[in-house]
Amino acid sequence: MNRPALFLLFALCANTLAAPLDEPLKPLPAIPSQDPKRVELGRQLFHDPRLSINNTLSCASCHQLDKGGADTRAFSNGFGGQPVAVNTPTVFNASLNFRQFWDGRVETLEEQSNVVITSPHEMGSDWNTVVQRIADDAAYGQSFRAAYPDAVNRANIQNALATYERTLLTPGSRFDQYLLGNTDILTLEEKYGYQRFKEYGCIACHQGVNIGGNMFQKFGVFGDYIADRGNPTVADQGRFNVTGDEADRAVFKVPSLRNVALTAPYFHDGSAPTLERAVDVMFQYQLGRMPSEEDKTLIILFLKTLTGQWEGKP
Repeated sequence: MNRPALFLLFALCANTLAAPLDEPLKPLPAIPSQDPKRVELGRQLFHDPRLSINNTLSCASCHQLDKGGADTRAFSNGFGGQPVAVNTPTVFNASLNFRQFWDGRVETLEEQSNVVITSPHEMGSDWNTVVQRIADDAAYGQSFRAAYPDAVNRANIQNALATYERTLLTPGSRFDQYLLGNTDILTLEEKYGYQRFKEYGCIACHQGVNIGGNMFQKFGVFGDYIADRGNPTVADQGRFNVTGDEADRAVFKVPSLRNVALTAPYFHDGSAPTLERAVDVMFQYQLGRMPSEEDKTLIILFLKTLTGQWEGKP
C-alpha cells in the first residue's frame, strides 16, 4: 500500500474512533460569544454587595464560584442574616435551564436577578437605590457608557449580570469528553454506572444537555418525602406557590446533575448532606425501588464524572 493510501486509512480510523457517541445525554455547548465589556461589567456586579440594601450581600455571597457555584449551607443567609426559604442552586450552567428557581417562577436570567435583588428575604433592595448607587460610581459610569448607549439603568444592569452568567458554563467534564468520542477516559466502573443510570430510569428526568433543568417533577412520586422529613414549610409546596394548581403541589424543577459532586447539600431544602444520601432518596421516593450497594456505588462513580472545568479548575 502506498504512503498516501496508508495515511488516508489511518485518518479514517482516527475519525471513526473520535466520532461523538449517539447517546441521549449530550455534551455542553461551547461558551457563547458575548460582548466582553458587558461580561466584565456583569462580573463586577455579580461580586458587588451594593446590589443589596445594606451593602452586605452580593450574588457571589450565595453562588460561590469556588464551591460549585452554590453554597455549602442548606440555606444561605439573606441581607438581614436570616436563612432564605430554599437551598441555593448552582449558577454554573444555569443559562441552560428552561426555568429559573426551584419553583420555575421565571424563565430568564434577567428576571431572576430582579426577583433576588428586590426580595425582602434575599437582597432586600429596590431598583431606584441600585441604579443610583451604580450610577454614582464613576468607574461604573464610564464602563456602562462604553458598553451600552443608554449607560446605567435597570435593564442594562440586569443584562450585564445575565451576560456574565451565560459565560458560566463548565465544559470539559470527563463524561463530556466520553460523549465526544474519548471512550477511554472513563473507567469500566464509571461506564457501568452510566449504564445503570439509564437502566434504573434516572435519565427519565435528568436528561438533555444539562442532565436536568428542563422539566418539572413531583418530589415524592413513591411516598411523601416532605411528610416523612417533617416540619413542612410553604417553600415545600414548590410550584403550587406559583400556579395555585393542586397538581403542582411539591413539584419542582428537576435540578441539573452537572458538577453534582461539588454542590452538597442537595434538594430544595438542603436536606441531603451527601451525594450518597441524595441517591438513596431519589431511588426510594422517585423510582420506588432500592438499588444494590454495588449499583449505587457505580452510579455515584458516574455522577462524579460530571464535574466540569471553570477557569481551568474543577
